[in-house]
Amino acid sequence: MSLNETPDNLPIPEDDGAADHLEGMSLPDIVFTATSNETVLFNLLQGYVVIYVYPMTGQPGTPLPEGWDDIPGARGCTPQACSFRDHYSELKSLDTHVFGLSAQSTRYQQEAKERLQLPFELLSDQSLSLNKSLQLPTFMATGMELYKRITLIVENGVIVKTFYPVFPPNESAEQVLSWLRTHG
Repeated sequence: MSLNETPDNLPIPEDDGAADHLEGMSLPDIVFTATSNETVLFNLLQGYVVIYVYPMTGQPGTPLPEGWDDIPGARGCTPQACSFRDHYSELKSLDTHVFGLSAQSTRYQQEAKERLQLPFELLSDQSLSLNKSLQLPTFMATGMELYKRITLIVENGVIVKTFYPVFPPNESAEQVLSWLRTHG
């Protein structure tokens, strides 16, 4: 099993309308812990901020939850992170901050950040506080509530664009760059 690739036969997620309400909403005043152990408050960041929200990254040698590949949109967190890594300099040239966010612990995310050589921070939201404030889409897998994959573009604390569902995940950064070049 390679975490860096997505199988060709994955089920394609369908838009269930769970993100229709997000554009125009302000980000809540929530503190997140980054993989650098620093704190981040989205609502204080100026300019464009990309927050790609993902279910969970796999770890080498650790099996994914049972039935993971059968859940539409679950598989592909590593390819998505790598797409933002590979396009990071382009995003920075557009004065855009990038963050990944999941319900995984900071310690778990630190391993992924180091292994994947990510030049941006991953943020831990173990209590799903962003979900409680914004009603982000989630799903259950092996008794865990996890975020569905969604990408938010925020300008000065307000969500101006959502990408949901995100598929294929390895093209997420290119979709964001295309939008920023047209609207930024």
